[in-house]
Amino acid sequence: MAAPKRGRSASAQSKPGRSLALILIAIVALTGGMFASGHDTPRLGIDLAGGTSITLRAVPEKGQESAINKTNMDTAVDIMNRRVNGLGVSEAEVQTQGSRNIIVNIPKGTNSEEARQQVGTTAKLYFRPVLATEASAGAATANPSPSASSSASGSSSSSAKPKATGSSSSSATPTATATSQGRAASDALKADASSSASPSATPSANSSSAASAAATKLEAQYTALDCSKKAVQNTAGKDATAKEATVACGKVSGVWYKYLLGPAAVDGTDVKKAQAVYNTTTAAGWQVTMDFTGKGSDKFASITGELAKNTQPQNEFGIVLDGQVVSSPYVSSSITGGNAEISGSFTQEEAQSLANMLSYGALPLTFKEDSVTTVTAALGGEQLHAGLIAGAIGLALVVIYLLIFYRGLSVIAIPSLLVSAILTYVIMALLGPGIGFALNLPAVCGAIVAIGITADSFIVFFERIRDEIREGRSLRPAVERAWPRARRTILVSDFVSFLAAAVLFIVTVGKVQGFAFTLGLTTVLDVVVVFLFTKPLMTILARRKFFSNGHKYSGLDPKALGAKPPLRRTRRPSAPVDPKEA
Repeated sequence: MAAPKRGRSASAQSKPGRSLALILIAIVALTGGMFASGHDTPRLGIDLAGGTSITLRAVPEKGQESAINKTNMDTAVDIMNRRVNGLGVSEAEVQTQGSRNIIVNIPKGTNSEEARQQVGTTAKLYFRPVLATEASAGAATANPSPSASSSASGSSSSSAKPKATGSSSSSATPTATATSQGRAASDALKADASSSASPSATPSANSSSAASAAATKLEAQYTALDCSKKAVQNTAGKDATAKEATVACGKVSGVWYKYLLGPAAVDGTDVKKAQAVYNTTTAAGWQVTMDFTGKGSDKFASITGELAKNTQPQNEFGIVLDGQVVSSPYVSSSITGGNAEISGSFTQEEAQSLANMLSYGALPLTFKEDSVTTVTAALGGEQLHAGLIAGAIGLALVVIYLLIFYRGLSVIAIPSLLVSAILTYVIMALLGPGIGFALNLPAVCGAIVAIGITADSFIVFFERIRDEIREGRSLRPAVERAWPRARRTILVSDFVSFLAAAVLFIVTVGKVQGFAFTLGLTTVLDVVVVFLFTKPLMTILARRKFFSNGHKYSGLDPKALGAKPPLRRTRRPSAPVDPKEA
């Protein structure tokens, strides 16, 4: 009988305590990280916590199928996140699933109809002249003086002071001359209202009166507007049409400002392309470049030419997305040629975010609502309770099976199951704030299925050990000889399970991905637990008399297993000695 192979693997098996210490340290570290993060429970999905789940499918315009790409979908997610947050929703989740689906999960306590209207509509992007702006009540006012320049190539640039908070917005902050701004705004509003109040060529007394009333009403709205209140930050002026003057809010260096804006001079669809670039020729650093369509180029040249004649803030134009000012750069000359740059101490993230917002106004994408699921908190709680009961029943049945058929070996299997359960729970709790993982009902089902997969790995190992004992070997060599065979079987089985989970995760959308993710995660953890906990623990217990002597309750009784007589290693006979040599 050949002895087991020795070498690196044998050396490792002689020190199983190292593997046990490693996995215990990992458990302690992960658990500590979980409590330190403040998220000591897994994040629950809509079907368990209650709320509304909306599935949107991107549909391109005719001939624009290539518009559905990762960049555009990620930008759409950013816009929808802003819209949902504008509703005052906390912990809402907006994410892509697949190549053309967006899932919006809104927790309980939110008007689902309002949410559906907010996330499903196309973004509205306008360039509006800034008539007046000032910090909201209680905010300190800064007064920077950014500069602007025009290049000889015909591509002009407008500069703005970016937000120090890392937001995508950039804006020149207001001057202290609020009174003069108010008078200029009043004049501009009255002139605009007068021109649009009556279709006749000669304004009548009624049209002048209507213009004055509209201007007075809007000035009153601007005076009363307090953008420091979260409830109005995304809703002020949101329903204004492109031809109307309006009020809006915008954030600058961590402070919310209110804006009085004129009618839209350029529409978002007039932007052909916007991208973030790093200017290596000057000290400008990160900039946002814009290319306009033919009509957009003429519109932009006209508005910037008019604005350049004014003083700050009336030489600014506000880039307004869904009613909120995301940037308000100023200009010092007319920008012609269909190209423009916005610069001003941007970080890469800020420049990219602003470029995405500018691009989204021109995307040929619309979204169609595929499904809407609303779950009450009571129903979600019942589903979670039912899932936990099912998991407890499944675990109890596995434990009973191990106790009946493997007796003393359950001392190894049950702690292994507990270690696997602890690792699964802790990692799920950490993945909630980490990657936005939410535990839904299919994910709970995946965890229940994983109990059987994990127990199957232990059973494969135990049966290999029993086979070796049936061949007449003692326990310690039986464990080491059984392990390579069991290891191969376990790895192949877990690989098949993981492959199935990965394929399911890739080709499906919605809640089924929760099942696939949990199944894949627990399959990986099964390999970790078997290699670093179950096998080392079996090696240690094989040295104890209760197991090594084959106690009848150990699950390794040679008589009960029908073992052959013990194998004995015999020496090879020595070569015969020649009598003559003797």
